[in-house]
Amino acid sequence: FQSDYSNIMVVYANSEKDAYLNAILKKGLMPITIRKYSEVPYEFYEGKLQLQEYFFPISKKHDILYKALSHSKEEIRLETIDIYDYMYWGDYNQQIQKLAEKALPEKWSFEDKNDNYILKNYLKYTFNKLQDENKVIETDTYCVFDTGLFSHYYEPIYAYGELYKNPSEDAAKWYFKGFKDKYELGSLDTVEKFPERADYFSDPSRLVFNWHLEVNKNYKHILDDLNTSQRLPDSIKNSERPLDTLKGVIDTAIQKVIANYKLAVPHYYQNKIQLLVPLCFGKDDNPNVALVLDLMKSGYYQATTCLDMKMAYMDARLIAKPESNWLMAE
Repeated sequence: FQSDYSNIMVVYANSEKDAYLNAILKKGLMPITIRKYSEVPYEFYEGKLQLQEYFFPISKKHDILYKALSHSKEEIRLETIDIYDYMYWGDYNQQIQKLAEKALPEKWSFEDKNDNYILKNYLKYTFNKLQDENKVIETDTYCVFDTGLFSHYYEPIYAYGELYKNPSEDAAKWYFKGFKDKYELGSLDTVEKFPERADYFSDPSRLVFNWHLEVNKNYKHILDDLNTSQRLPDSIKNSERPLDTLKGVIDTAIQKVIANYKLAVPHYYQNKIQLLVPLCFGKDDNPNVALVLDLMKSGYYQATTCLDMKMAYMDARLIAKPESNWLMAE
């Protein structure tokens, strides 16, 4: 039971309603305004958690639940923590800039900006992936994870933090101490095991376009979904026959990928690898949007939606820096 979004209570019950009533009885909590039990935010876990306390600050939720569920035979599935909230960073923008300077040279901002927007997005979702794979190492005194980036000397770069000795209950557990290459991290003489990178290559078949497979297109979603259709260029929005135009562009794009499979760029979205194919609606070969191809278990591709070029680049960059001549940080 979450009260005022700052504290959590653990209760055992057979239904949402029972949990709500038990929470009120246990702590004597009475909502200021009448709310239905189904409106109270909660998370559900099977079994009984081995906890010494039943009421604690929300900032400690992940750490407490992880320790409790780690004794279970069931696979641990916890809500991921945003990287910004995971540690106390000080000036986060400044820390990200230091990482950009430490890593191999790369364009981390779109257009002429210098906000490191691409790098922030990369680090956020890389950290989420590492949490899903249980690759964030935590001990009683420090935490460390592999950013997936490499230094100018091609050494892996790690994010390292130590226990944050802040008396505030709402404070983050960890205090960021710096981005370290492997030698620098080893020089601290505290890390017993170097963490692993996020793994996007468990199924290599998803990384390369297979021209033997059919491609089914979701024309309805691409043309009628408000968000997706807004990504399309004016030439198709203003066309009297948008479906015919879209079909022609997609068919040509698929033929180009059949001729050169390297045109299809892998990207990571919603916990799976998909492929991006450039769609060019103009006279030149500059793409306007990227078509998403999702490989199905039954052995064909579903062309599910279209992404604008910025979205496509950021999703692709999670796996690796795109080397294609059509997908660039511009």
